[in-house]
Amino acid sequence: MPRVRTVPAAEVTGEARKVYDRAETYGSFSSLVGVMANRPPVLEHTFGLLLDLKAEGVLPQRYLELALVTVSKLNECTFCVSNHTPRLRAAGISDEAALNILDFEAIDEFDEVDRLVIDYAIAVTRDFHRVRDTMFDRLRQHFDDPQIVELTWRIALCGAFNRFNDVLQTEVDQGIKVLDQSRRSA
Repeated sequence: MPRVRTVPAAEVTGEARKVYDRAETYGSFSSLVGVMANRPPVLEHTFGLLLDLKAEGVLPQRYLELALVTVSKLNECTFCVSNHTPRLRAAGISDEAALNILDFEAIDEFDEVDRLVIDYAIAVTRDFHRVRDTMFDRLRQHFDDPQIVELTWRIALCGAFNRFNDVLQTEVDQGIKVLDQSRRSA
C-alpha cells in the first residue's frame, strides 16, 4: 500500500495536468504519476522530462532499458524492475537475461554494446566517483556525446526513482507482473 495518496487526474490542474494526461503514452506508470502529483512541480518537471526524452528518441530504447533494469536490480526496486523488465522483453531481451542482468558477462545473448551499457550502469550506480576515462573511450566507440549525457542522466535519475518508489511504496500498476526485489517489510 502506498505511503502517500495517489492523486487522481481530476484533481490536477495547469501544466502538471498536461503531463499527467501525456503520461499515458509512456506506459503503465499511472500509480507513479498519481503519487508524483502530490507535488505538481515534481510531476511536471520530472515526468515531463521523461516524456520529452522519449519523444526525442536520442538513446536507443534497448540501451536505456538495459541501464534502467540494471540500476533497479542493484537497488532492489520492485516497482522499477517490474515496470522495466517487460520493456526489455520488447527490446529483444529474454526474461531470463533480464532477471540475471547483474551476471551479464555470463549471458550469451548480450552483445558487446549491451555489456558496456550494463557495466557503465553498474559503475555509475556503485562507484560513480571512480569511473575512468577508459570507460568513456569505450562508450565513445558506440555513442555520441548527447547519448552519453542522456544515458548518464537516466542512470542517475533511475537511482532517484528507485528510492522514491521504494520509500513511498508506489504500487505496481494492474496488469504488470510484480517482480519482488525489495528487502523492506510491511
